Amino acid sequence: MNKSKVTEFILMGLTDKTELYIPLFIVFLHVYITTVLGNVGIITVSSLDTRLHKPMYLFLSNLSFVDLIYSTSVTPKMLRDFFSGNKAISFIGCALQMYVFVSFATVECLLLGVMAYDRYVAICNPLLYSVVMSTIICLQLVTAAYLGGLLTALVHTSFVFHLDFCRSNVINHFFCDIPPLFKLSCSDISVNIAVIFILGGLVTLTCLVIILVSYTYIVLTILRIRSAQGRYKAFSTCASHMTAVTIFYGTVIFMYFRPSTSYALHQDRVASVFYSILIPMLNPMIYSLRNTEVKGALKSLLKHLKC
Repeated sequence: MNKSKVTEFILMGLTDKTELYIPLFIVFLHVYITTVLGNVGIITVSSLDTRLHKPMYLFLSNLSFVDLIYSTSVTPKMLRDFFSGNKAISFIGCALQMYVFVSFATVECLLLGVMAYDRYVAICNPLLYSVVMSTIICLQLVTAAYLGGLLTALVHTSFVFHLDFCRSNVINHFFCDIPPLFKLSCSDISVNIAVIFILGGLVTLTCLVIILVSYTYIVLTILRIRSAQGRYKAFSTCASHMTAVTIFYGTVIFMYFRPSTSYALHQDRVASVFYSILIPMLNPMIYSLRNTEVKGALKSLLKHLKC
């Protein structure tokens, strides 16, 4: 079977044990509903509550939008496949799913870097914050993150779907991700691996450097604060972001930046569930539970809806 004959792929899904289909469907349906409600809630309160019309919440609402889109690119299809006799996805549909997922996952990576810089300016240069993080600059940073994600995904998707798929059209995964498609190719994937490490590594490393440098200065600045209450308040504004960064980058690095010979599909499926389905659900919880302004805005919105 060569690439020209492949018109569709078959997604094997999370497991081949049919007795687990109903429990998994229920679990992931609840996860997806929570994801949608949580992220839509963050976007809504950030838009409606004037107290949240700040750069930090502009970035947070865009992060929620990104989480919502890249979760939606994967989860509904996976839920349908639990009970569908036909688990096929067209060649173009597979390419589109990969493009959307990689695009918005990359945008999330870039936004987390931007948010770290925002916290650095807020804590280390508070007097210049309104100038450095003006509305125009914030919108430019957000736009650059989206453009970077869309262009990066275009490169990765183009390289993957120019391969010859001659071994099989059965993807041992629950969505069209890069490593499982490598397993189906009889082409030389060394160029693809190089593209992932060079382009993906450049994006990831750049964001990580920005985050690490920003937080180094943040920690040094916080340690110079004399009052314990002041230090706690400063740390609390960064804690949710650092939690999100650790979870996201940890799983992405594990998934993509290791030798192709070490790919184990059962391990990759677990990691993929985490960063494609669970992280978009966890981010709104992380940011809302640890942020008094978001909690206050949510309470005001709920009170208004009740009235």
